[in-house]
Amino acid sequence: MTDSDATTRGPLPEPGTDTGLDARLVVERDGFRLDVTLTAAPGDVVALLGPNGAGKTTALRALAGLVPLSDGHLRLDGTVLTRTPPESRPVGVVFQDYLLFPHLSALDNVAFGPRCQGASRSEARARAAGWLERMGLAEHGGAKPRRLSGGQAQRVALARALATRPRLLLLDEPLAALDARTRLDVRAQLRRHLAEFEAVAVLVTHDPLDAMVLADRLVVIEDGAVVQEGAPSDIARHPRTDYIAQLVGLNLYRGRAEGHTVRLATGPTVTVTELLPGDVFVAFPPSAVTLHRERPVGVSARNLWRCEVAGLETHGDLIRADLTGELPLAADLTTVAAAELDLRPGATVWAAVKASQTHAYPA
Repeated sequence: MTDSDATTRGPLPEPGTDTGLDARLVVERDGFRLDVTLTAAPGDVVALLGPNGAGKTTALRALAGLVPLSDGHLRLDGTVLTRTPPESRPVGVVFQDYLLFPHLSALDNVAFGPRCQGASRSEARARAAGWLERMGLAEHGGAKPRRLSGGQAQRVALARALATRPRLLLLDEPLAALDARTRLDVRAQLRRHLAEFEAVAVLVTHDPLDAMVLADRLVVIEDGAVVQEGAPSDIARHPRTDYIAQLVGLNLYRGRAEGHTVRLATGPTVTVTELLPGDVFVAFPPSAVTLHRERPVGVSARNLWRCEVAGLETHGDLIRADLTGELPLAADLTTVAAAELDLRPGATVWAAVKASQTHAYPA
């Protein structure tokens, strides 16, 4: 390793020390308390999900050193960073609006970080050129940010963050400013670059698809606390809060199981195929719900509820009906089916779900 490598790479873990991220982030301000524990190994991509005001951006800013901790700890590769100023941390940040310097070219934007770390101008620009080439932007090195498309600006911002060789990469809603088509392309490119990143990456997003595609592990935050974490597939199949259920598109209820019957706190029962004792969650997709204007003949009373249409909205190629009544739920149906049923707000319907299409799991 050359002397210049040592000055520009940032603190690296010593042999035998812990590697990765180990943090408990406690931030108290303006009546809000964030208390979140995050751990990740090098190569992990962790996505922080949560509704607006949940605290996910505060957590990201605390990791970057832009918000001081009220309590807790922050260790990266075994080094305590709690009192380390932001500019001295081996951390790269990609902000939602990218925050590229408007007076600098794409090349010099990327070279800025290495220059701040002590690299010579020629070395910094050579490294920046290499990163632009990896991002497919070699021909745009001389362009100012105003000349770049949204997707190109996002990749320049990512290259600028990676050029400092960070041990922790933070991405704050990195795809939010892109249109739908560009988002699709850039998401695929970002996934490839994150797969090649050898340190820890933490991504903040409100988009479940971004989280599912980009992250190895999801951490869901509500009201400043972690309510669920795990692999994307596990969380999608076993949501534990209404927010997560809505995020992954499921109807979710909590009740007490007795045999194959789950009695909900609100009164109705749901018949399931699993045999689970005690408190459980029951989930099923809106597509599993069949609607009828009259109580269907020949259908047993199990998983059949009298409801009222509270609202209708387009949901992709389908119509989603928001139902209240014996069991509040969402149901998806085709436009033709909605027309044949003459659905409208206030209409009474019967909602049916087969037990085989429900999924129960311990609460």
